[in-house]
Amino acid sequence: MKVAIYARCSTLNGQDPTTQTRELQEYCARRGWTVVGEYVDVGISGTKEKRPELDRLMADAHRRRCDAVAVWRFDRMARSVSHLLRVLETFRALGIEFVSLSEQIDTSTPVGKMVFTILGSVAEMERQMIVERVRAGLRNAVAKGKKLGRPRVYVDCRRIRSQRSAGVSWRAIAKEMGVGVPTLYRAVERYEIPAGTVAASPLD
Repeated sequence: MKVAIYARCSTLNGQDPTTQTRELQEYCARRGWTVVGEYVDVGISGTKEKRPELDRLMADAHRRRCDAVAVWRFDRMARSVSHLLRVLETFRALGIEFVSLSEQIDTSTPVGKMVFTILGSVAEMERQMIVERVRAGLRNAVAKGKKLGRPRVYVDCRRIRSQRSAGVSWRAIAKEMGVGVPTLYRAVERYEIPAGTVAASPLD
């Protein structure tokens, strides 16, 4: 099996990525796997999803240059379940296995597949909890009398017609009224009024 090794350390103070890569190399040797590449991000926080070497690893994974990706520990790859799951889902779609040495997880095994399923469930629960918190916040805001959504914009259609008759451009009128040109178009189309009638038309 062709394996790509990924390692990361946040700073150089007291941390040496070679500790991770050495143990991963030894593990792959014991399994009889061939290490086809090492990808090491140094001085980069795990909270950052965009990292030079991780990006290079993902690009090579899409080119199917490896059969598996091995890391020393989950948090070397990602600091959140959602990010880790996105990476693992990408690997699964590409037919690439994932190994985490410290947690002894290997998605090529039945136990590893079970862990992947559990992670997916946790991530889904996390998403549902966020949605419910947002909904609860909106309900609370409505209960307190707060108006939700974009503020309503009032456009004087008579004024638009008058300025257009005087040859003023749509752009100039929109700038003067502080709205976009499409808003003026919608005002004329949706709230057409007879000349000489005074009206202010509410727009969403």
